[in-house]
Parts: sequence; structure tokens; C-alpha cells
Amino acid sequence: MKKNSPIKVVVTGGAGYIGSHVAKLLVKRGYEVLVIDNLSTTSGENVRYGKLIVLDLSEEEKGWEVLKGFKPDVVMHFAAFIVVPESVEKPLKYYYNNVGNTLRLLSAMKRAGIKNFIFSSSAAVYGIPEIIPVPEEAPLKPISPYGESKAMVEKILADMAKAGEINYLSLRYFNVAGADPEGELGPNYQQPTHLILRALKTAKGEFPYLEIYGTDYPTPDGTCIRDYIHVMDLAEAHLLAMEYLLDKGESLVLNCGYGRGYSVREVVAMAKKVTGIDFEVKEVGRRPGDPPVLIAQVEKIKKILGFSPRYEDLEIILKDTWAWEQKN
Repeated sequence: MKKNSPIKVVVTGGAGYIGSHVAKLLVKRGYEVLVIDNLSTTSGENVRYGKLIVLDLSEEEKGWEVLKGFKPDVVMHFAAFIVVPESVEKPLKYYYNNVGNTLRLLSAMKRAGIKNFIFSSSAAVYGIPEIIPVPEEAPLKPISPYGESKAMVEKILADMAKAGEINYLSLRYFNVAGADPEGELGPNYQQPTHLILRALKTAKGEFPYLEIYGTDYPTPDGTCIRDYIHVMDLAEAHLLAMEYLLDKGESLVLNCGYGRGYSVREVVAMAKKVTGIDFEVKEVGRRPGDPPVLIAQVEKIKKILGFSPRYEDLEIILKDTWAWEQKN
């Protein structure tokens, strides 16, 4: 794995929430980072580490020229649309970008002779799983165009790996939350849909109340249970994945979570504790397609990559996010 010059990494979607945290960790560890982003969902304020090239991945020729010039050892791909309800309303938008533009990136990589690829996947590929915690071997039954788009790319990667065209590691994220503990970076969604962010923004007064979708699920308190992972632990997982690939590890898929879950009510209670604000909550009906429980089986990532989380605590996740929200 070691070379005389720094290892070079391309981070697509590196102006976004997760990509920017990964870019920071890479630069801090001495890697040379090139961020590629079209700035469609952000103004680029989170690009504090690495060099930014504003480029849309639909422009395959330009992408190929950038890759050929930079000669990265690894490409980490975060450039996707991620809002599940929007994917149901606008499926073509999601398939065009999440699948089509990933194909264009993979084609440009092949032409430039770059093989190592880390893919930002999602627990959405499992749909409503039958086994909890969910193992990586569980059948893929996505119930949204977003989940379908991630599953499609995973199938493409598997076929390319069999043909010897790529070495890849696909990381299936569960619920990513938190912010850079040093306060430099944090979630920068224009219209946040995730529970933790909406709860804290409600505490700030940006929303009049927080909606809880469904209170009649077969769980201890009737609300959905999710496995939350701190964004900095997820960033660490990407660096471990990169080291694994560069050490000639075989292509594979791994869950990224903590292997334990918190209910919506537990998250709301913790948000009120952390902020000290008793914000208003309204209980409404279920959203279509929400699994009652979604928790990762995480033995593989710990065994294969040596993943050992540092921020495995709901209160820490909320405190770091709240500090970011208050600052911004």
C-alpha cells in the first residue's frame, strides 16, 4: 500500500454532508484529495479540505480528463440524490443521477485505468427486512426508486468485479447523523428530512413542531427503531475500506451501523435533553414503506476492516449536531 508520494483520492459529492467529513479525515491523514461536485444541493461551504473541481458526472469526457490528469489511487463515490419520498415522486431524476451518472463515472474510470472504487450504498436496499439485525446476505428488496438505484449499482459493480474491471467496496449506511466534533463541518441539507436534524431544528424554532410518523408499530413504544451511526465513525469506515482495497482486499459489501437501535420517541427525548427545550411534537399517521425496525448486523465490518467506533452514543451524536446547529 505504501508509496513514496501521497496516495491520491477522488471524492465525488465531496461538498455534501458525508463526503465533506470523509475529505477532512483523508487530508488530516496525509492523503491528497480532489473533490468533484456539481454544487447542485450546496454552495460548497463545506469544502474546506481538498481541491474542488465543479463538474457534473453526466459530463463523462470532462470526468475522464480530470481522472486521467489527477491519476487517483481510489475513487470514493458520494454523489447521489438521497431523499426517499422525492425518489417516489421523481424516479427518473434518481435513476438518471444515481445509476446513469455512476455508470458514466465507472466508464471514465475504466478508460483512465483506475480500478479501486468505494461506493456509498444504503440500508434502503433491504426494503422491509425479515431478519433483524440485518445481515449483508439478506435479500435485496428495495421499496423506493432510491433504494432500487443503490441496488442496481451494487449489481453493476458485482458484474464488473467478476470481469476483473474493478475492485470495489460497497458500504451500506444505516442512519447517518452527527457533525464534526471540531465544529468545522456538519449537515448542510437545504430541506432536512432526517429525524435528528428536524428535531434539533424544531428546538431552534425553524419548524413549529416535529411530526412523528406512526405510533402503532410492533415495537416497545410503538415508533420506528433505527440504527444511527455518527458521521465521523462512518468517515473512518471509508478510510479503513480504502486501506483494505489498496492492500488488495477482495470486492465486497459491508453494513455500516452500530448494531443497536433507538426508537423515534427515544431520539425525541434525547433531543429535548440535549437542547433543554421542550419543543412541540405531533403524532401523525405512518409514512408508506417505513420498516418498523432497521438495525445493522455489524460483525463483518468489525472483523474484516477492524472497524471500532469512537462515537457510539446517541447523546454524543445529538450534542455534536446541536453544537453545529447553534453555530450555523
